[in-house]
Order: sequence, then structure tokens, then C-alpha cells
Amino acid sequence: MGYAGLELDGQVAVVIGGTSGIGQVIAYGLAEAGADVIPTSRRPEQVENTARQIEVLGRHSLRVTSDVTDRASLQGLLDAAVKAFGKVDIMVNAAGRTKRTPILETEEREWNEILETNLTGALRAGQIFGRHMVDRRYGRIIHIASLGSFLALYEVAAYGASKAALASLTRTMAIEWAGSGVCVNAIMPGVFRTALNAQLLDGTPRGQEFLMRTPMKRFGRLEELVGGAVFLASKASSFVTGTILAVDGGFLASGVNQ
Repeated sequence: MGYAGLELDGQVAVVIGGTSGIGQVIAYGLAEAGADVIPTSRRPEQVENTARQIEVLGRHSLRVTSDVTDRASLQGLLDAAVKAFGKVDIMVNAAGRTKRTPILETEEREWNEILETNLTGALRAGQIFGRHMVDRRYGRIIHIASLGSFLALYEVAAYGASKAALASLTRTMAIEWAGSGVCVNAIMPGVFRTALNAQLLDGTPRGQEFLMRTPMKRFGRLEELVGGAVFLASKASSFVTGTILAVDGGFLASGVNQ
């Protein structure tokens, strides 16, 4: 009886939103595990910089921009990947946006823009890459969920609603494609300090509350998301689908911590 391991040699991965933050770290992690990786986002200079770094790691890459609000750009991304590599085995969707606004002040335009990226964008990417994977009868799709998929986060109602719906969409994709060799899961990061949110977390009441509710008493380090991503992207996860993998220092388990 063979063992399907965590190595990704010979695999081709596309990471949407893969040129900054969580997506970029996962893109590098998949490359270090052996995959050829296509990191994509809307900004050509970020695509170029990330793709070059993947090549420095000894893997192949492409320079292709995309926007999850533009179905044609996602189809073009798939077509370019298949032309260059013949297939896509792994698709990570890390594209996302948020804005902090009280519910009573949230305009429908802001609400719709956030859901368009975080939820409908995930549907578009899932449809386009999922069809390719279903036809090949193999694939790994990884969405990026949020604490907001399970818990209320103050004054980010649109973001929370989009991420709660994304968790449901992940499960539905998983059961529809389970018979076709395609595993669909999500990673749910806890609180990770990045350049984008440092001002919101460092020495603020919100940051202190997050720390108080995290049993490990610290913020996550982005590289700590890589292990879960590599597992879900690999053949080792062949019987894992419809799962939201929490990488949160115990946040969701937290009740009374002392």
C-alpha cells in the first residue's frame, strides 16, 4: 500500500491574490515544496517580483495578471497556465478585500464590492479552475476563510458575511466535485500581523482583545500557514474535502483560558 506524501514535485499551482500577504507566502511555500507556481493579481509589478522569486527557488512560473471580478481574466489565466504547463493541479484563491464600517453607515455599493471580490470572485475562480480539474479528474482547491466565517467581527459586516458564505461555498463545491477527484478546502487564519494591519493591532484595544482570546497569546506568523496549505495541496489530503482548517493559535477553541 503506497503512501501519498506532502511533496509537490511535478504539480502546477495557481495562486490568485498570490503576490502579497497570505497568498504570496503560500505561493512561496508551494514552490519550496516542489510545485511550479503561477502567482497572480491585478498589479503587473507585483506579479513580476513574485514570479521572479519563485524562479529563484528553482521552480517555473508565469507572469499573468488577473482580477477575480473579471471572468475573462480568470479564463485567460487558466488558458495561459495550460498552454505553458499542460495542466493546473492546485488553485489557491487568496484574493480578498475588507473595509471597517459600522453597519448603519455601510453603503450598498461598499457591501456589493466586498461580496463581489470575496464571494462571487471565489465562485468565478472555482467554476473556471474547477471545470478543468473535474475534466482531468484531479485537483486541489484552497480558499482563504476567516475568523469572520464563524464569529462576528466588530464593524466589518460585509467582510464577515462574505467569509461566512465562502465557508458554505467551499463545502458545496467539495460535495459536488468529490466524485471527480477534486478536493475543495479552506484555510482559516487566526490573527496574523502583516504590514497592512499592523496599525490596527499594535497596542490597540482591538489588538489586545485578539491576544486575550488567542490561547497562544501571540499573533500568527505568515509562514505558519504554509504547512496547512502544502498538506491541502498535496496528494496526502486525498480523503480531506469540505474542511475549514483553522490555523489560529486556538482562537476558535477559546472559552475561558485561565
